Formats: sequence, C-alpha cells, structure tokens
Amino acid sequence: MSNFMPSDHDLRTALIFCYHLKNNAAESLQMLAEAYRGNALSRAQCYMWFEKFQNGDFDMRNEELGRPSKNFEDAELQALLDEDDGQRRKNILHNN
Repeated sequence: MSNFMPSDHDLRTALIFCYHLKNNAAESLQMLAEAYRGNALSRAQCYMWFEKFQNGDFDMRNEELGRPSKNFEDAELQALLDEDDGQRRKNILHNN
C-alpha cells in the first residue's frame, strides 16, 4: 500500500476519467472510495462535479466562495449601499 495522498485536482481528474467511461456518480464514488479510502471526495462533492460535467463544465478549479458580488445599475442606490457598509463597519469598531 502506498502513502499517496490524492489532491483535490487528482480526484477531480479521476472523476472526469470515470465520466468519460460512462460511469455514473455513484459508481465513480465507489471506485474512489475503494482506491483512496478516507481520502476520497464526499458523496455531495462527487455528485456536484458530475452535474458540472453533464452541463459541459470541465473546469476543475474551485468556485469563488464568500460574499456575492452586487450588481446594480442604479449608481445612487449603489452609493447608499456602499455608505451603509462603511457606516456599519465604523459602528462595529466603535462598539467593540
């Protein structure tokens, strides 16, 4: 038994390989779990990647997480939102 620890990129590459062999997400997850034991992807991750592949998205980079970007066409509304953000931060700093 080797000490190889697959990276996220390694596991995603293996999933693409399984996808192109016409394996489904459950079969692919079982194969990864058998090969890598506790170092395989979770069920949710595996199904999420298969859904991306089925939609033609083979980009294996992580998606940006965190605060969603604000898309406003109204400059006045955006200015008020930005002002409120700054005011809230000042209040938090002042109260702590």
